[in-house]
Amino acid sequence: MTAVYDTHRGPIALSVVVPIFNEEEALPALAARLRPILEGCREPYEVVAVDDGSTDGTPGLLEDLHTVWPQLRVVTLRRNSGHQAALTAGLHRARGAYVISIDADLQDPPEVIPHMVALARGDGLDIVYGVRDDRSTDTGFKRRTAAVYYWLMRRLAGSFVPAHAGDFRLLSRPVVDTLKALPDQQQVYRLLIPWLGFPSGQITYHRAERVAGTTKYPLHKMILLASDSVTSFSALPLRLATAIGGASLVVCLAFLVWVLAAHATGSTLPGWTSLIITVLFFGAVQLFCLGMLGEYVARIYTALQARPTYYVARDTDEEKC
Repeated sequence: MTAVYDTHRGPIALSVVVPIFNEEEALPALAARLRPILEGCREPYEVVAVDDGSTDGTPGLLEDLHTVWPQLRVVTLRRNSGHQAALTAGLHRARGAYVISIDADLQDPPEVIPHMVALARGDGLDIVYGVRDDRSTDTGFKRRTAAVYYWLMRRLAGSFVPAHAGDFRLLSRPVVDTLKALPDQQQVYRLLIPWLGFPSGQITYHRAERVAGTTKYPLHKMILLASDSVTSFSALPLRLATAIGGASLVVCLAFLVWVLAAHATGSTLPGWTSLIITVLFFGAVQLFCLGMLGEYVARIYTALQARPTYYVARDTDEEKC
């Protein structure tokens, strides 16, 4: 694997991309653990810290770290664009022959990074997934919802999706270049990267508790991630809408036969309950199907607009030019 040449530091063998949003409490611990590990690898590296529009003391801390850590590169987005967009910004600007993405909360241990690189080089792999051996540090609700998410994704997108693999992974330069060339605007890397089909392996690790701060993935963001995952990789919801429509038609025809039979025997009774129930049922079915169709139309609309998912306000490496 050939390292990419950087005019300031020469060839870079390893890039570590860290999306960051309001992590002022976790940043000192991240730097204290990550820097010795990377310097222990004894090869040129860079850390691409992507500030996703933080509103706390994160920008100031990153500036302080940048002055004492030459390999730390700060990429600042103009606004909060979301975790996947910040990750995209980091991947697109990383220059290493291998690129590793990791979150700033230290739930994914940086100590695994040298093992990922060794496995990729030893087995000739382009992708190495960090797979959690358990989720005991997560809440019961998060464990159950994560299990449902991966179960659903493996059935919609395919069995190639590794279970319990988040955004802690190693990518080779060919994989990163392929991702950069894709036209997708809302990329869900947990599904997109396995879908590419590059040679891959796994390293299991114990997922620790967040070192500081609070989670940046509350319930509504988890729901949005699941929605983007489904609509990006499967047309099954549209087929489901068709199936529901067909089933509703069968129910409607059966109800029509029952009504005609009741009318023929003279056993009909005036009343509004059955009418209201029928109207509400078919109205709900129609709205449900229209909603699913709208999700796909919205994705087409977004693709036609071709607006970037993020805008970079500043890159400390570009200031050296």
